[in-house]
Amino acid sequence: MSQYKNILVAIDVNAQYGQVIEKAKAIKSSDSELHLVYISLPLTYVGPYLYGMNYSQIDDNERLLAGKNKLNDIAKEFGIKEENVHFKVGEASDEIHTIADQTHADLIVIGTHGRSGIKLLLGSTANSVLHGVKQDVLAVRIKD
Repeated sequence: MSQYKNILVAIDVNAQYGQVIEKAKAIKSSDSELHLVYISLPLTYVGPYLYGMNYSQIDDNERLLAGKNKLNDIAKEFGIKEENVHFKVGEASDEIHTIADQTHADLIVIGTHGRSGIKLLLGSTANSVLHGVKQDVLAVRIKD
């Protein structure tokens, strides 16, 4: 029997997520609930990184709807209940903290590429999630 009753699995639908979900499912017991979350950044966050590109024709609503639909497809593929699927727009670590509290999660499972040096300094969602949460956090090293 798992000591965890509510497991929040944070993924990026545009990256490798299978290993993260499979690890959470391996921890889950028959009386545990899996919750799946994807946080999308609004275009206002992404825009400055598209320097030199014309992103004025990108439809943010269409992009967000595509992310939400992909998350729902992933949930179905891995047998996660529709009511346990959470899609939010905002800053990933803040939203994950909020959803973890709302779902009464006692474990957050998140993927990490295990980067170091300058790549780590540029930002790590897993590292940001780890700081300031009440829940246990399992960082699953994603193997390329």
